[in-house]
Amino acid sequence: MLLTSCYRLFYPTWSVNVLGMPLARSMSITSLSGLEEWDEEFDLEDAVLFEIAWEVANKVGGIYTVIQTKARLTVEEWGENYFLVGPYVESNVRTQVELIEPTDPALKRTIDKMNSSGCKVYFGRWLIEGSPYVVLIDVAFTAWSLDKWKTELWNNFSIGVPWFDREANDAVLFGFLTAWLLGEYAAQCEDPPHILAHFHEWLAGLGLALCRQRQLPVATIFTTHATLLGRYLCAGSVDFYNNLAQFNVDKEAGDRQIYHRYCLERTAARCAHVFTTVSQITAVEAEHLLKRKPDIITPNGLNVKKFSAMHEFQNLHAQSKNRIQEFVRGHFYGHLDFNLDKCLFLFIAGRYEFSNKGADIFLEALARLNYLLRVNHSEVTVVAFFIMPARTNNFNVETLKGQAVRKQLWDTAHLVKERFGKKLYESLLIGQLPDVSKMLDKEDFTMMKRAIFATQRQCQPPICTHNMLEDSTDPILTCIRRIGLFNSSSDRVKVIFHPEFLSSTSPLLPMDYEEFVRGCHLGVFPSYYEPWGYTPAECTVMGIPSISTNLSGFGCFMEEHIADPSAYGIYILDRRYRGVDESCNQLTSYLFQFCQQSRRARIIQRNRTERLSDLLDWRYLGRYYIAARHMALAKAFPDTYYYQPHESDTNQGFRYPRPASVPPSPSLSRHSSPHHSEAEEDDDRYDEDEEAEKDRVNIRQPLPLPSKKGPAVPYGLPVPSANGNGDRATKGEKN
Repeated sequence: MLLTSCYRLFYPTWSVNVLGMPLARSMSITSLSGLEEWDEEFDLEDAVLFEIAWEVANKVGGIYTVIQTKARLTVEEWGENYFLVGPYVESNVRTQVELIEPTDPALKRTIDKMNSSGCKVYFGRWLIEGSPYVVLIDVAFTAWSLDKWKTELWNNFSIGVPWFDREANDAVLFGFLTAWLLGEYAAQCEDPPHILAHFHEWLAGLGLALCRQRQLPVATIFTTHATLLGRYLCAGSVDFYNNLAQFNVDKEAGDRQIYHRYCLERTAARCAHVFTTVSQITAVEAEHLLKRKPDIITPNGLNVKKFSAMHEFQNLHAQSKNRIQEFVRGHFYGHLDFNLDKCLFLFIAGRYEFSNKGADIFLEALARLNYLLRVNHSEVTVVAFFIMPARTNNFNVETLKGQAVRKQLWDTAHLVKERFGKKLYESLLIGQLPDVSKMLDKEDFTMMKRAIFATQRQCQPPICTHNMLEDSTDPILTCIRRIGLFNSSSDRVKVIFHPEFLSSTSPLLPMDYEEFVRGCHLGVFPSYYEPWGYTPAECTVMGIPSISTNLSGFGCFMEEHIADPSAYGIYILDRRYRGVDESCNQLTSYLFQFCQQSRRARIIQRNRTERLSDLLDWRYLGRYYIAARHMALAKAFPDTYYYQPHESDTNQGFRYPRPASVPPSPSLSRHSSPHHSEAEEDDDRYDEDEEAEKDRVNIRQPLPLPSKKGPAVPYGLPVPSANGNGDRATKGEKN
């Protein structure tokens, strides 16, 4: 389970406001239906939270999304006592950060002292939702201390960092500077502070180890979002999860020349007061590779934007799909021999890790799907997008030409339409029916013929939208050559490889990632190594069905909480207990079944998928971070805070039930006959409003988190209770 025990914290002292009323806030934290309820009483007025990560205001990977989306909720809980700490990157600061003077007097003295000692530390607000305070440290400015700090690292921890590993050198500098910041802040505080420092990933982990080694008054949390060694081992085509206990971790890390990085990560995990990770599958991995079992699982969430009407997100899907169709029209000009209204858009996106992200098995499944669609004479065409950044030098000329030809055709059609409309208007003005044979003159036909001749193409539509620097050795292109998916007219599966992140300013596909996802029909993420999986989670909150695996944190989370995930558009591929060929056949089956769905069935499925978004809202999942923080405070400051292990007596096996109406999957919802009448296709057995209401009672509404501005009630909902009968939770004991 996500959490094996909950903790009740009680605090001996109470702050009093100007009206003489206690400031302590009462909160009932209730997990998903069927899970245990938490009733916690706490006061954070004299506690300060520093959250430290290399990706604060510095987008590198998925941790940036975690911190950015969680910031609003954490600000609501901690108010002015919440500070994010990250590296100073000038290009990012210009566009993301508003530099200001520190508001906390102790922190201002700390920054001034560090700047006068040869550092460059900046303070500001990160311009994201919640506007959290950020402390940004210029790592390069203190590079003169690198050799001295490396010596100290060796003397105290016996970890040697090679001179050529720039990323590890940055981790050393960042670690010593964050430890300096926390130590100086503790010294500058007038009263003994209760400092809580939350470190993310190995790049920030050294600061945690130094805090413990120097015995600073800091409660520490370390979160690993993916183990270093696990990522490297999975990339090496080994049976990773079934052989976790057999790996010689020191030898494996040394063979891959990452032993020093592994030591930094393992040291942080072992030194932390509280060790967390993002999913149950990663917890098993961390226990074997880092030699410590996580204290709590902290799943990753998103800020879910709910629409007042169900059809709104369906309209957004239609609008975005039209923009993708326009790109496809240009990309396949001269070979547009398929019906776009019967065309499905599939995509895979993320870091370019060919095997870890499952691009290998996806391509193989597409080849098998192509065969099935052809032999079954299906009218459906599948266009599969691969959005994975790789090394390129420019756009493909043929791809740009396609978009130019499409635009020229559009302009020609509009010009002819205007001329036709003008003649029609003039004919009607004089009271005559138009002579259709005279409405289009010779010049109009000449323009249209020239436009048609311009669409003639001697080559196949390109696979890749860019010129690859390593075309002959690129894994995706090499695999496509092997399976023979060359976008020929006989293929029912077309492939487009876009080796660059999407941007609304691109001259080729001018859409940002969110808009592109909304326009697709299915996200395919058959990852072998995916500690969490933000891409399928983002699909879910936007109402787009997705395929994940039982080796991803997201897939395990959904399997745990949903009785029939596929009925809600969450297909879970078995990659743990099946071989590659079996998994590929299962993926092919999912894709073929999806292609057989009617348009109405896909709409129903998108409605169901979007309703699962509450499961991924930070207002649900943020509670696990709250529990981790309280646990760390209680361990570091036992005289002030304490927790009491509480064994749950509730049934923790809750599973989100199957939909009340017939599932949209064609293998389940249709009769044995291959042909169906129009009446059957449009039957009224499915009532969207009725089913949505039944789903809403199966999952409780997101709850308010404590706020520095006082208790909050979420968006007009009734205040939740700990006892379930509508009464407010009672206050905890007070020493």
